[in-house]
Amino acid sequence: MRLAYGTNGFADHRIGDVLSILADLGYDGVALTLDHHHLDPYADDLSTRVADVATRLDRLGLAVVVETGARYVLDPWRKHRPTLLCADDAERRVDLLERAVRIAAELGASVVSFWSGTAPDDTDPAVCWNRLVSGCARVLAEADIRGVTLGFEPEPGMLVDTLDRYDELWRRLGRPEHLGPTLDIGHCRCLEPLPVPDCVRRVGSRLVNVQIEDMRRGVHEHLEFGQGEIDFPPVVAALTEVGYDGLVGVELPRHSHAATETARRSIDFLRAAEKEAEGA
Repeated sequence: MRLAYGTNGFADHRIGDVLSILADLGYDGVALTLDHHHLDPYADDLSTRVADVATRLDRLGLAVVVETGARYVLDPWRKHRPTLLCADDAERRVDLLERAVRIAAELGASVVSFWSGTAPDDTDPAVCWNRLVSGCARVLAEADIRGVTLGFEPEPGMLVDTLDRYDELWRRLGRPEHLGPTLDIGHCRCLEPLPVPDCVRRVGSRLVNVQIEDMRRGVHEHLEFGQGEIDFPPVVAALTEVGYDGLVGVELPRHSHAATETARRSIDFLRAAEKEAEGA
């Protein structure tokens, strides 16, 4: 596996320090969330900051995927708002995602990952779907121009929360070549009807991005490995079986208070799971 760690789990560190720590721990890459404290997509000197991060990534030999799930990057009052589903200001979310695509192209990132957002109260689901498809189409157009792959993540509690609904979105968009699923392993245990390894097999060669953490059935809480219900060696074996060669990014956004030790434990756990899978 090519292991990465999410910068949303290093919220109290400078971005340069995050990258150095991950390289020192043996990670192959980083899942970089665009946010005000690491790489602000609205910074006045954005091009300079992006070039600096690109240089650091290259020097450290780290691959990168770009994540867009920062909680308050667009609205300091409302978490994860606006979304692509909002009636009045979805344009701001589209702009953020288009910026993410351009940043990803400059960083040489393999994927930009994003999600639908939650449906506004009392809004017709058909209207929400129309807004989502319209917004995604615009971001896809930018991705096509830049040669960037998009990874769409089904997220518990959002309009697109399952692989079935991801497939519905993909069909509505005309089965675009540059859009594939971001598969969160914990979400599979939380919500999907299939066993987690079968979720991996279901998406198969379409898979463009993987996030990984432990989780329990029916509870959307990102847990350290060994604290939930997932048996990881079969998951690793399934990723190998489908030929996935992208980054597998640890997603522990509420563990910044112990980021370095959590990252150390995580890579040790996953390498052990990999060895067990190889020996099975």
